[in-house]
Amino acid sequence: MESSELAGKHLVLGLTGGIACYKIAELTRLLIKAGASMQIVMTDAATQFITPVTMQALSGRPVYTSQWDARMPHIDLAREADAIVIAPASTDFLAKIAHGMCDYLLSTLCIARDCPLLVVPAMNRQMWQNPATQRNVAQIRADGIEVLGPDSGSQACGEVGDGRMIEPEAAFEAICAFFQPKLLRGQRVLITAGPTFEPLDPVRGITNRSSGKMGFALARAAAQAGADVHLVAGPVSLPTPWGVYREDVQTAQQMHDAVMHATPDADIFIAVAAVADWRVDHVSEQKIKKIPGATQPSFNFVENPDILASVAKLPNPPYCVGFAAESGDLNVHGEEKRKRKKVPLLIGNLGPLTFGRDDNEVVLFEDSGATPLPRADKRQLARTLIAEIAKRAPKTGGPLLS
Repeated sequence: MESSELAGKHLVLGLTGGIACYKIAELTRLLIKAGASMQIVMTDAATQFITPVTMQALSGRPVYTSQWDARMPHIDLAREADAIVIAPASTDFLAKIAHGMCDYLLSTLCIARDCPLLVVPAMNRQMWQNPATQRNVAQIRADGIEVLGPDSGSQACGEVGDGRMIEPEAAFEAICAFFQPKLLRGQRVLITAGPTFEPLDPVRGITNRSSGKMGFALARAAAQAGADVHLVAGPVSLPTPWGVYREDVQTAQQMHDAVMHATPDADIFIAVAAVADWRVDHVSEQKIKKIPGATQPSFNFVENPDILASVAKLPNPPYCVGFAAESGDLNVHGEEKRKRKKVPLLIGNLGPLTFGRDDNEVVLFEDSGATPLPRADKRQLARTLIAEIAKRAPKTGGPLLS
């Protein structure tokens, strides 16, 4: 499903010299796909790594490389933009904007802007660690400029450490997050997502069809809304959303223990995971063999802890939001579950109609009644749900965790 997260946004994307320029083709593609219009500006050094022809083909607009390409481009381009993004941002360029230097088009454009500026650093680890660079980055941040990254890992020079540019997908996520209203700024949100897996033996177990997409979309939307997000995830193959702290677990008991350990620091708890209600009382140490003529294996089950109910009955619980995946009679079972677990808000859906899909349709259950929401892409629905939760949850006004 096509994203429209950046529809109506116009970005100036500036490239400075560095091998990380190869990543900007993919970043441009992602931004365009999300609905943004793009104007590319390149330094002369950047053209040594990727051609203006390539960037023009991707952006659909002529590329600016010189102050003399048009009448006062440093003024006109900045006035049209919702934000300027410099990626990759070299050591030299960070120094220029920290000290207000205007010696070519891109640096002049940044100083002449009246819109937000985001920079995505990319450089050798020694250059990043240099005290001069760290002073410049501190000054840039103090000036209100967003610094995205850098990442740590292998570098083109063969060394390993901090300084490499974050991946295009991460840069895209950070740019999308920048434009979202910060409805949960200062709030600490704990979320569970995905299925749990209850082993029978070393190779088999009991699980369910939950993909984790809804929970991960909510974690992403909460982080974009300014929250400090702790995501406790069952076994899923999904990338961690930008800015989210992720803790992986397997069983319901492990998820319960992780949640109860993290709950004292949470202002909001959103229980999205499809947690197994039962587990076997004894896990076989060896694979259970199918032996012809032998008696079929039998299992005794014990009940898993109810994570949402456990949190809700704490003396000072966070604002609790539950999820109910039903197979039918949603209006009856959803409200019954909300009352039984004693939570102020429960979000219900029909599991077979959403497991593994990219869209979902839910109903909000609360004291005032049931409110159905239209079927939507899970990312869009997640933003809607986070806005609804933000309206209902008490405001703490506390600082973000580091």
